[in-house]
Amino acid sequence: MKKYNLLATAIAFSASFAAPSMAEPSLFDYQEATSSYEDAYVAGNFDIGSGNQDQSSYDLDLFLDYEKVFSSPDRNTKFDFSGSGSRSRGPKDGDETKSTFQLLGSATVDNYFQPGSKGAFWYGKGEVGAKKDQKKAFSKATIGVGYGRVVNVTPMARAIRVIQALRQKGTLQSDPVNSTYQAVAEIIAKEDQYRSRHGAKNYNQYWIGDIEKALNATLGAQGVIKSYDVLTQESISTRKHGWLVRAGVGAVLSDYDGETSKPAVEVGAEYHLPLSNQTQLSNEAIFTTTLKDDSKSYIFNNELSLTHELTDVIDWENKWLLSYNKFDEADSTTANTLTSAFNYELTNQLDFNITAKLAKTTSQDDIDKRLTMGIQYRLK
Repeated sequence: MKKYNLLATAIAFSASFAAPSMAEPSLFDYQEATSSYEDAYVAGNFDIGSGNQDQSSYDLDLFLDYEKVFSSPDRNTKFDFSGSGSRSRGPKDGDETKSTFQLLGSATVDNYFQPGSKGAFWYGKGEVGAKKDQKKAFSKATIGVGYGRVVNVTPMARAIRVIQALRQKGTLQSDPVNSTYQAVAEIIAKEDQYRSRHGAKNYNQYWIGDIEKALNATLGAQGVIKSYDVLTQESISTRKHGWLVRAGVGAVLSDYDGETSKPAVEVGAEYHLPLSNQTQLSNEAIFTTTLKDDSKSYIFNNELSLTHELTDVIDWENKWLLSYNKFDEADSTTANTLTSAFNYELTNQLDFNITAKLAKTTSQDDIDKRLTMGIQYRLK
């Protein structure tokens, strides 16, 4: 009997290693429902110098970035706004204070010919902008066609984070099946609906209560509190996957140089790939040109970014911005800007960041190198 028990124990022990364990689902497993997401940041860097110079010098940079996207099977609507400003003074006696600012906002609506597909769509887009020392504000309207779809998979990333925390806490004894992850992610994606229906103060109890039902488990007080902390106190950068291309024609209704009603063409593309549940790769490119009087001027911008979540509170963000401008009455200019930043989450809304930056334009002989520390505040 002892030999039999020993053999059975050995077989069970070996089977525990041989049997495959349930793995977390991939972000690609998420089937997007009607949802929305919103990102809004204000960031600033400031440095000041004095001593061994004629006067105190300083450099202040401010940045604002806002994006809100509504997604449904038949339509995606995106609002985008960015702004930057700076104020600086040099160290030499007589150096004057210099300041600059730039603002650009847009609204884009993609309407799919076949709802729920990743195929063809037509789109409309409106843009407005302003720069310091320009004659007029910028405004542009575009209509065109495109193909492909970009899916917001952030709800699945948040669902994985919640279930990880509950497993570590011991509230969940086993890993749920993928359909349960999907159900939890769909509820997380409807946070705005819960807030509208139950009010900002009370919606969490209904929201987390429905997550508990989707898990088919009793979380208890500790599990509910843990879920609340993960969902409200830990921020996760937006996760996307998919690609799309678009081409459109329109008109520059007003331009910075004071001209109006210039016909325009734009071609754009996006590609987004979550390399893992912690790493996001994105690339966005756009080419624009105006069609007037044999004009050969155009602008090409490409932004490549790679974000990796080192821990629950530290993100590593890397970006490469390539800008090429060709104007009829001036030499073409190429600008390359590389940034690498570590963002440390002080609170759910406040980050401390350390940023290394390399910048080079065709008008510069040397590469501009900067290392700055700053604060980033998350509005949404």
